[in-house]
Amino acid sequence: MDKLKVSLVSLGCPKNLVDSEVMLGHLPLDRYEIILDESQADIIIVNTCAFINDAKEESVDTILEVSDYKEQGNCKLLVVAGCLPQRYQDVLKEQLPEVDLFIGTAEGAQIVELIEQQLQDSVPTQKIGNPDYLYDHETPRVNSSPTYSSYVKIAEGCSNHCSYCIIPQLRGKLRSRSITSVVQEVNNLAGQGVTEIILIAQDITDYGADRNDGATLEKLLKELVKVDGIVWIRLLYAYPDGVSSELIELIATEEKICKYLDLPLQHIDDQILTQMNRHLNEQQTRDLLQRLRDRIPDLTLRTSFIVGFPGETHEQFDKLLKYVEEGHFERVGVFHYSREEGTVAAALPEQVPARTKKSRLKKLMKAQARVSFNKNRSLVGHIEQVLVEGYSEETDLLLKGRSARQAPDIDGQYLITSGVADVGEYVQLKITDSSEYDLIGEIIED
Repeated sequence: MDKLKVSLVSLGCPKNLVDSEVMLGHLPLDRYEIILDESQADIIIVNTCAFINDAKEESVDTILEVSDYKEQGNCKLLVVAGCLPQRYQDVLKEQLPEVDLFIGTAEGAQIVELIEQQLQDSVPTQKIGNPDYLYDHETPRVNSSPTYSSYVKIAEGCSNHCSYCIIPQLRGKLRSRSITSVVQEVNNLAGQGVTEIILIAQDITDYGADRNDGATLEKLLKELVKVDGIVWIRLLYAYPDGVSSELIELIATEEKICKYLDLPLQHIDDQILTQMNRHLNEQQTRDLLQRLRDRIPDLTLRTSFIVGFPGETHEQFDKLLKYVEEGHFERVGVFHYSREEGTVAAALPEQVPARTKKSRLKKLMKAQARVSFNKNRSLVGHIEQVLVEGYSEETDLLLKGRSARQAPDIDGQYLITSGVADVGEYVQLKITDSSEYDLIGEIIED
């Protein structure tokens, strides 16, 4: 019997990417072949995001785009998975008749059984249960990241209930893996040649709060730094109210833990923060950042802000703008508020017009671009360890790479103007020039 060719399109965040890798890992190789070209695939899976309106639109556009391969390509079965079906399970079958099978965020591990059933039944169907799945170190998974790097999801779901966020409805409440499971997965990855581990969850600082075995992020990190072969451990999505003195000390003293922290703040105005159901006010936030900078002077901080939250006045936005201009962050992501049905914030009065939100986003990004440029300029002349990732997309005459200051895909990169190195190799790079987001340098001998 010929193998069925499967192509998977993964949308959204790295947490979604791990879910996609778990689905691929469950496909038996004697029955399925994973390919990249959707036009040649017998089965196309789209793992969707539905966090905000832009993500929902991208998901629907992608579904409609690949559905053309049912007429023009080889596609026999179109599967839509993840957050979009989980959120809109009551209406999607009618609105997207092109889709043969819808599955939710908890059904990825059942992908083979569900596909085989659907191949026998021509009637479109769906399997969407409670969002309660949690993978572990024994779960089959295909690492689609470069061979030297891997995301490791240490928890699923979220119990923070920010007023603008739909995640608890899509992903369920917090569910943390055991320390033993995470450490075993990292050991397995290190044995496969992975040297960079990126720990992810909706809120990594809440890790272990749901368990009764004393697990915490700090205890987990103390075990992970012992794993041979791992060079970098990167922390993403650390809620500010969960950053403890012990965590700060670990980042400061453990060589393997990147001096990098993704710390989503969302705003700086106390009234807005209260309405968002965020747990630190402006002064507490300023105190935290001062503690971080005092103990870890070379720390790279990334954050995200939401503009146009309901009721945000010109004065409140100007306060946020001035805060960004103060230069606290090396990296900033800005999102305009997305009114999501089912959230507390969706019912708030004084919704901000779309034009105003767009204008504010542009102003905030321009302000941060100036900050980023100056911070990058200050690094010229420094020597940093850089992970070589291949040739630049701009020219195959230059290698590219990342330092501990840069997470994959969301931050800038290093362009390497001289020197030779292999992909996945760590080199010493002298920084010779910079731009708003990228740095330029040359490899030097140790």
